[in-house]
Amino acid sequence: MMKKRKIPMRKDIVSGEMAPKKELVRIVRDADGNVSIDETGKKSGRGAYISINVDIAKKAKADHVFEKAFSTQLDESFYDDLIAYIDHKQARKELFEDGK
Repeated sequence: MMKKRKIPMRKDIVSGEMAPKKELVRIVRDADGNVSIDETGKKSGRGAYISINVDIAKKAKADHVFEKAFSTQLDESFYDDLIAYIDHKQARKELFEDGK
């Protein structure tokens, strides 16, 4: 019998809901204070997670969630990039889930 692997769970910073780490996008602030999308999930720095959901990404922008999380100022362009990235991930996810 195969041992069931523990699924790492993380909290979505916007909704506060727990979800499997691979269903979230990690945003990281590095030592220099730069905030970026961590596509690998392995960058060093302080991380926060957000669901792969465009509505949640838009809410994050409206509420300036990552400024609060990282105590820093962010350009609107960061959120626009995040929304575009999540939109892409969401579309791919839906595409592959339908193609089973």
